[in-house]
Amino acid sequence: MRVTMIGTGYVGLVSGACFSDFGHEVTCVDLDAAKIDGLNAGKIPIFEPGLDSLVADNVAANRLFFSTDLKSAVQSADAVFIAVGTPSRRGDGYADLSYVEAAAKDIAQALDGYTVVVTKSTVPVGTSRTVEKIIKQERPDADFDMASNPEFLREGSAIEDFKRPDRVVVGADTDRAREVMKELYRPLYLNETPLLFTSRETSELIKYAANAFLATKITFINEMADICEKVGADVQEVSRGIGLDGRIGRKFLHAGPGYGGSCFPKDTLALVRTAEEAGAPSSIVQAVVDVNARRKKQMAEKVIEACGNDLAGKTIAILGLTFKPNTDDMRDSPSLDIIPLLQQNGARIRAFDPEGMEEAESMLQDVAFCENAYDAMEGADAAVLLTEWNEFRALDLSRTQKLLKQPLIIDLRNIYTPQEMARAGFAYHSIGREPVLSS
Repeated sequence: MRVTMIGTGYVGLVSGACFSDFGHEVTCVDLDAAKIDGLNAGKIPIFEPGLDSLVADNVAANRLFFSTDLKSAVQSADAVFIAVGTPSRRGDGYADLSYVEAAAKDIAQALDGYTVVVTKSTVPVGTSRTVEKIIKQERPDADFDMASNPEFLREGSAIEDFKRPDRVVVGADTDRAREVMKELYRPLYLNETPLLFTSRETSELIKYAANAFLATKITFINEMADICEKVGADVQEVSRGIGLDGRIGRKFLHAGPGYGGSCFPKDTLALVRTAEEAGAPSSIVQAVVDVNARRKKQMAEKVIEACGNDLAGKTIAILGLTFKPNTDDMRDSPSLDIIPLLQQNGARIRAFDPEGMEEAESMLQDVAFCENAYDAMEGADAAVLLTEWNEFRALDLSRTQKLLKQPLIIDLRNIYTPQEMARAGFAYHSIGREPVLSS
C-alpha cells in the first residue's frame, strides 16, 4: 500500500520506517526543508537504536522516501497519517492542536480519490472528529474516512515496539477504513498480534489512559520509596514483592527522580484538562501530576542534604542528562529541574551524557559538559547518577574514588547496591533504601 506520514519527528519517522519495512511504499513529509535534506542525505535527526540502518535499508529498497511536497505525497496515498507534535499549551496544559489542524487543512486540499486519514499523534478525545470537520469544510467533495491509531512506542526500543507490539489499537467507523488499516498491519495480524478495533473516541482515550496509568505506577513507587526511607524498608524489595503479583506486574515500578520525556508529562496534563472539560475531573491523575512536579525538587534537596546541606563552592558531577537511557530526548527530563536547583544553591556542575549533551547545551546554563563519566567526576565533591545508561552500571569504583575529592555518590536510579558501595568505601545515598555512610 502507499502511505504518507505527515511529520518526521520521533513518531512519524519511526512509524514510517517500520511501515516501509513491512513492504509498504512510504513517503515521510515535513515542512522543514533542512530536515528533509538531511534525511535524504542519510542524516537521522534523532537517536533511536537501529533506526539509522532501518531507514537506510528501506531507502535503498525504494520503499521509503522523504519530501516537502505534501500535495503529491497525499494525492498518491491510500492512507495519510498525521504524526505532528501536540505539545502542552503554555499556561493551561491543554494539548496544542495547531499543527494537527494545519495538517488537516493541507491534506484536504491535496486529497484525490478515496483515502483514509489517520491521527497518529497523541490527541485529546474528539480530535479525529475535529479533523474530519476541517477536511469536510475545506473539501466537501473529498472521498475519505477518518481513523485513530495511537502509538505505543517507548523511546530506546521503538522499533521493537512497532514490530512486536502488545496490541494495535484502531478507532474507525466504517468497514472500508477498517479494511485499509487491517491491510497496513497485515504482517502483525498474521503473527496474531491483537488488533483492537474501537470507536475513534475510545481509541483516543486508550492512549491517554495507558500513559496516565503508567505515570501513576511510577509516581506510586516513588512515594513508597519515601516511606521506605522513613521506616527502614527497601523499595526495591517492595517493588519486587508487589510486582510479582500478576494483577500489578513488575514494569514501571522503579523508584527514581520522577518521570519525564515527550509523553507522560504532556499526556497526563492533557487528560486532566480533558476530564475537567467533560465534567468528570480525575483527582488521581491530577495528584500524579502534582507529586511528580514536587519529586524533582525533592531530589535536588536529597543531593544537597547528602553534601552536608552546603553546596557553596562545591563541584557536582552529573552522570546522565536525558530522561531515560538510549535516547537523546531532553524533554521534561528531571535534570532540567535538578541541575538549576543545585546551581541556585552554589554548586558548579560538570556533566556527561552519552547522547543528550548537544540538546542539553541549549537548555542548561553554566554547565561544563565533559568527554566521559570519569572526566566529569575528576575533582568533583560528589557524583550524582541521574540516568541509568548501561555504561554507568559498571563504573571502575576504585578509579572513581580516586577522582572524587571525597567518596560520595548519590544514586537517583538505584543502579548500585548499598552493600557493594559500602565494600568500595563510598558514602552512598540512593532512593528508598538506607544510606551508607563512609567510615
